[in-house]
Amino acid sequence: ANMERIMKAQALRDTSTMGYMAAKKHMEINPDHAIIKTLREKVEADKSDKSVKDLVMLLFETSMMASGFTLEDPQLHASRIHRMVCLGLGIDEDEAAAEDVGADEDMPALEEDDDAAKMEEVD
Repeated sequence: ANMERIMKAQALRDTSTMGYMAAKKHMEINPDHAIIKTLREKVEADKSDKSVKDLVMLLFETSMMASGFTLEDPQLHASRIHRMVCLGLGIDEDEAAAEDVGADEDMPALEEDDDAAKMEEVD
């Protein structure tokens, strides 16, 4: 993971070599683990369940981060975590999105700092 990160950071990198120089990612799964057993049961019950797909992707992305790799789309990972938190707390996603829109209206205005204004005058 470190070598891949170093290669991506080089300014004059050759993108044609990234294909064979990048680390191959292998994820080992313990089929007897309670999480894997429960995920398998949920998939067998409903293969199109979006929350199960999110959980599997979260498991994969979290293991990548724990191994030192960087995510291609961290914003997508954050949105998956947000959906899982809403699901765990029993909050409807649409309801949470509506509350986020109105959250800026409840914020008080920022106070002016007189000392900072005086410093700007001096400069």
